[in-house]
Amino acid sequence: MGENSFFLATEAEIKNAKTTDVYFLRTEEVLKKASRDQMVVVEVTASSIKGSNWGVLAGIEDILDLLVGLDIDVYTMPEGSIFQKEDENGVKIPTIVIIGKYLSFGKFETPLLGFVCSKSGMTTKTARIRLAAKDKSVLSFGARRAHPAITPVVSYCAYIGGCDGISCILGAEKLGISPTGTIPHSLIILFQDQVTAWKAFDTHVSSNVPRIALIDTYYDEKIEAILAAEAIPNLAGVRLDTPSSRRGNFKSIIQEVRWELDHRGFYDVKLYISGGLGEEDVFEYVDLVDGFGIGSEISAAPPIDFALDIVALADENGEWKPVAKRGKFSGRKNVLRCEKCLKIKVLKWKNEDVLCKNCKITMKPLLSKQIEKGKRIREKPSVEEIRAYIREQLDVLRK
Repeated sequence: MGENSFFLATEAEIKNAKTTDVYFLRTEEVLKKASRDQMVVVEVTASSIKGSNWGVLAGIEDILDLLVGLDIDVYTMPEGSIFQKEDENGVKIPTIVIIGKYLSFGKFETPLLGFVCSKSGMTTKTARIRLAAKDKSVLSFGARRAHPAITPVVSYCAYIGGCDGISCILGAEKLGISPTGTIPHSLIILFQDQVTAWKAFDTHVSSNVPRIALIDTYYDEKIEAILAAEAIPNLAGVRLDTPSSRRGNFKSIIQEVRWELDHRGFYDVKLYISGGLGEEDVFEYVDLVDGFGIGSEISAAPPIDFALDIVALADENGEWKPVAKRGKFSGRKNVLRCEKCLKIKVLKWKNEDVLCKNCKITMKPLLSKQIEKGKRIREKPSVEEIRAYIREQLDVLRK
């Protein structure tokens, strides 16, 4: 089996701009032959955030790894920043700013946008589900709904966005956590009896793994829940993965299961649901269950549409001239945010103190220099630091 048998791009191919759109290479050819390279300021802004008025920025660390070594300066919001696509005056909010000669980095526009569009989309959807789930458990079961090559990416976005557990082995390994999972239908079918399968799992799997029984393979969920609770002494929970075509009134099924378990004294057995659940389902069932298994809602989340645009050119004297295509705002900008309400304001490039109109506190700069003349000047944040940063901002949104 060859290195590229799965039709994948390697890291080297990405770094060598082999995944870019061809017109960037043709642009590069024209500019070189016409001796037309010059200093530019470009910014990355979101044109739309599907299903939300805010997003969570992700992919920044990948972009910095892509651009390091190039003779440019790069400013970004921190990985995990909550942002809106525009401020109160309708000015699009820059999330990334690059300053340098265009030919130094122009051909990397495609992979740069790919990193931030895809990862921000999945992280944003996870964060919205995290909010909807309140304090209930959220597990990422989306590995099977994504190309296997990017399952660690899905795991990363799900984890920093707020999932409590990850089912993908490699994704969890890269995150430095243990993978989380329950029991598949296959195990029960191979034993041809759910009680025998549950007991075999209890006998042979490490005691560190919580006993959560899948209860919708053969019988009614209520019956299987009772069987599992009576068969497994240390049962931690039951999972309903009922297909939508067989659910009927899913809410009533969940209520029945809870009632029957409580009626027999199994108050500590928790209820988990999975199977094609979306953000709306989490809102609907959050007060009835203890946790959710989320798959394609995260791994197939719509990307956030970011664009990269030139907003300033340096003239022969080194002075910056504001430029922009139609529909864009020209000139280098300052981005400020109120840490109390997360409101963002975009200003012309200058240092000045601005008070948040709502909170009456000084807004803080959100863009910081990450790369200077090709060298990274800040340490990479850890995954746990990014995850905590997102959680802190979500706490603000909850208020």
